[in-house]
Amino acid sequence: MSLEYPGAWLCWISPMVGAVLTPLFAKINLRVRDYVAVLFSLFAAISASTMIPLLFNATPLFNSESFDWIPSLNVKMGVVVDPLSIIMANIVAWISFLIMVYSLSYMHGEPGLTRYWFFMNFFIGSMLLLVMADNMLLMFFGWEGVGVCSYALIGFWYRDSKEDWLKCWVGEGDEAYPPSHAGMKAFIMTRIGDVCLLASIFVIYAFAGTFSYSELLERIDQWAPTISKAGLLLPAAILFFMGPVGKSAQFPLHEWLPDAMAGPTSVSALIHAATMVKAGVYLVARVLPIFWLAYHVLRISELSAFFTIIAWIGAFTAFLAATQAMVSREIKKVLAYSTVSQIGYMFLALGAGGLLAHGLVEGLTSGMFHLMSHAIFKAALFLSAGAIIHAVESRFMYHMGGLRKYMPLTYVAMWLAALSLAGVPPFSGFWSKETVLAVSWEAGLLGPFVLAVVTAALTVFYTIRMMGLTFHGEKSHRIVELEAEGHKIEEASPVMYVPYAILAVASLGIGVVGWWMEEALHRALSSMTPYAALHSLVPSVQAEVETVSPQIITLPLAIVMLIVGAIPAYFMYVSRKVDPSAIVAKSLLLRTLHTFLFKRWFINKMYYNAFAYPLMSASRGLYRWIEVGGFDRALAGFVSGVVGFASQFRKLQTGFLNYNIIGILMGLIIIALILLKLGGLW
Repeated sequence: MSLEYPGAWLCWISPMVGAVLTPLFAKINLRVRDYVAVLFSLFAAISASTMIPLLFNATPLFNSESFDWIPSLNVKMGVVVDPLSIIMANIVAWISFLIMVYSLSYMHGEPGLTRYWFFMNFFIGSMLLLVMADNMLLMFFGWEGVGVCSYALIGFWYRDSKEDWLKCWVGEGDEAYPPSHAGMKAFIMTRIGDVCLLASIFVIYAFAGTFSYSELLERIDQWAPTISKAGLLLPAAILFFMGPVGKSAQFPLHEWLPDAMAGPTSVSALIHAATMVKAGVYLVARVLPIFWLAYHVLRISELSAFFTIIAWIGAFTAFLAATQAMVSREIKKVLAYSTVSQIGYMFLALGAGGLLAHGLVEGLTSGMFHLMSHAIFKAALFLSAGAIIHAVESRFMYHMGGLRKYMPLTYVAMWLAALSLAGVPPFSGFWSKETVLAVSWEAGLLGPFVLAVVTAALTVFYTIRMMGLTFHGEKSHRIVELEAEGHKIEEASPVMYVPYAILAVASLGIGVVGWWMEEALHRALSSMTPYAALHSLVPSVQAEVETVSPQIITLPLAIVMLIVGAIPAYFMYVSRKVDPSAIVAKSLLLRTLHTFLFKRWFINKMYYNAFAYPLMSASRGLYRWIEVGGFDRALAGFVSGVVGFASQFRKLQTGFLNYNIIGILMGLIIIALILLKLGGLW
């Protein structure tokens, strides 16, 4: 079969092939294994890049290439080549490649590296399969592949050694978890969303008769009204959204992601920047045109609740996670809460875009622009954090301090990425976040808009707090102790700092061309939505009249929130002129609030008390009743019976030759009689 888009296939096949071949290369040479694993990820990135010229086509771009997979169910295996998949595939592939390069030094000398490289490449391949798949069933294979790899990599240090408390555990006190626990927690919580997603996919298939995205769009006037009359369209849409809620760690399935920091930092960067949590955002963006057309063209009004739920969950999650990041003491956990929060912004943009008759492209543009921006600066932040953890051998920020003198390159790179996260102009985070605020304002979502604006101030606060605690002030007692023991605190190796330096500079570069980047994304995404086959339907949608440009409101608000969050954080954690501990200690209200936020709004503890601990107790009871009292007793009785029978049967063996000969003759006679009977001779 000749392929018109080989890059669309090779970008996800090549890392999977690399994963399968990793054990073979490990047999040849361990260094060859490491470099070949990175080369396969590079090949995936180059393959994805071959599709970029298609973005500059003048004609609408929505192409797919497929062959029969399950003919009886009308299911094909194919790839979709459009601006959304091309942009997402390149973000995933190139950032993943830089993370793989970083891993060469960061993971050097770790046991189990064959397993590490296998799952890293399989992770990348699964994510790219999810992105490139042209139908929901094939997408689900990539979706589940991402989930399995995340479980294996979060729990990479599965021995749960308490000696590694500062290195790879996560949390403190009664909410401290080892890597294997964190990996299982991620697996179970995301499975809840996955089950909902799978149920929704099959409900849609039952009415539409197809899993294909393009066919769902082309036949939307046939199946959407039917499923709506059956009262299943809104439930199916909400169930579908629950998959992204779990994968992208949104409320109420958000608690797994902060604890996923028990894995290696390179894994954290991959999960947060290029794969896993971005999968949910991409999937909502992929199906958004389908539900948008059903709502605005076919006038199925119930879907307004679907878009509103997406926006509200995104906005509330953004606020929820930002408040928790303000008090966390672990550097990777601050970044994890930040990821949960920023992904909430992306969902807010997509939900708001779905509500607007003229807002489909605006919602996709703002959501994808923030996804791209976040992927770059968050990868830089995580990789920088990994270098810091390597240097001080601790995940806690109170073990850091004063590191700008020891790690100047990391200091500059991390500040560049942090300013983008904080939304400081001209960095990319400012422009992408502003587009989210603008589209939510246009959609009239006052509550989510207010939450998003407040979250912008909280983001600036916790970002400057993290940077101040890590790099500014006096060096910690731990650093003093390490130096006394002869441990040298120094800059990371070039193999580690070059990847996050590239990403940090890219974050600034995208910010400098922010207006152009937004317009370029808008033009590209306009060429694919709502797809050429449906242009005849779109004119029936009347554009809403804009009375006031949203930027007149959102730009000043973004600047004000920047100042509101930055000033107190600077005086508390950079100049150290204000002692936040003393302020909190003097107020019962602030102490209570601090405990509430530090304990994760008690949501995590509630889940353990309501579900985890009862299920664990029940499983232990079932183990004692069924396994020990049932199977073990039955097996013991069977073994005892066999032993008793054997001990009695062995008495037939006397050791006398005459008796043995008689036994043989009797056996031969019995066999002969049986044969005669069977032959009809007796």
